[in-house]
Amino acid sequence: MRPRAIDRRVFLAGALAAIAAPLTAQAQAPARTAHIGLISPFTAADTAAWHQAFRQGLGELGWVEGKNLRIEYRYADGRGDRLPRLAAELVALRVDVIVAAVTPDTLAAKNATRTIPIVMASVGDPAATGLVDNLARPGGNVTGLSQLAPDLAGKRLELLTGVVPALSRVAVLWNPQDLSSTLSWKEIQRPARELRIQLQSLETRSAGEIPRAFEAAASGHARALVIMPGPVYVTNMRRIAELALKGRLPAIFHLTEFVKAGGLLAYGPDRADLFRRAATYVDKILKGAKPADLPVEQPTKFEFAVNLKTAKALGLTIPPSLLLRADQVIE
Repeated sequence: MRPRAIDRRVFLAGALAAIAAPLTAQAQAPARTAHIGLISPFTAADTAAWHQAFRQGLGELGWVEGKNLRIEYRYADGRGDRLPRLAAELVALRVDVIVAAVTPDTLAAKNATRTIPIVMASVGDPAATGLVDNLARPGGNVTGLSQLAPDLAGKRLELLTGVVPALSRVAVLWNPQDLSSTLSWKEIQRPARELRIQLQSLETRSAGEIPRAFEAAASGHARALVIMPGPVYVTNMRRIAELALKGRLPAIFHLTEFVKAGGLLAYGPDRADLFRRAATYVDKILKGAKPADLPVEQPTKFEFAVNLKTAKALGLTIPPSLLLRADQVIE
């Protein structure tokens, strides 16, 4: 029995219809737009490079602002008291995910909601501050990245000793109302003892207290300055750099932006890299992952920056061995 002949035109028409059907259905289906809330204790200018890295990371994963992504930006401009209200605004907007920068804004977001997923980009110690149960299994609705790394405060002290001859007394700018700042103050005690360096505590809770802190450093005969992490210091980096230069205090911070603002040294995690990696958490959550099941990651890239112009103004010579280690050198 001969097989039945198939009309070629009928076959092609059927095949084309089969292909076109899903394409038509896809075109008619509404494209999903993700709604993200981004909260920060800093100013928009302070965080511009970090947020650009975050958007870049999202773009590489297919999420483009203005296309299939809407971001609500909320900045506290260095005013920690504004964070609860800003977090509440994002919760009221029913965003899909809240992205926070550091500890204060992440805590404000967690206090505002236990259901909306929260991705932290660069917190201090999320377990010690109660943001997560532990790094491996965060639990709850918070996960993301930590800037926590062993002995960071000690390494900053070591870098100062390599620049300032016979360093024996160092002033420490820290905020007792900021958990990350407080933890860093505790962390620096042991390396200071090992290096036989006496620490002078400069507690500052607001921008208005910063000038008095420098007056105290001068009267206490401090020969260098370590600045602990904290929004009040990030939003006043240029002012701190100017006061340090005026008081002839070699200073080190954890952000390279400090060196660009005129500070002497900076050493810490690459924050732009952390924000770029935070985009992967957002992507996974938008695709159905639960924050409780996503382990908290720690920094993998660190930056060391030196300002030679400031060193010259302070009458200091940066050893060639340190310059070779620097990722950024400003001349």
